[in-house]
Amino acid sequence: MSAGAHSLKNQLGDNEIVLGDYHDLPQFMLSSGNLIQLPNPQSVSYPHQMLALCLDNSIDVVYVLDNEEADQLIEAKQLFAEYEIQIITNEI
Repeated sequence: MSAGAHSLKNQLGDNEIVLGDYHDLPQFMLSSGNLIQLPNPQSVSYPHQMLALCLDNSIDVVYVLDNEEADQLIEAKQLFAEYEIQIITNEI
């Protein structure tokens, strides 16, 4: 939902980009299919929940803009790589 996410989407210019957020989102925003509800990064199983979300939605690249999410996903980068899912953060 951040301006940075929308800016990145515009820079990438890909119609198959889906934005996501772990904050509560109104149902009408989710029903369009262009925005998905992400798991909360405070969950102990966050990396596994994100992996399942990626596999269920055929997502092969995750651009992480939130530091809390990035910290956990960087640690699980190898796990995602085993499924050919690329994690891209501002730290890489």
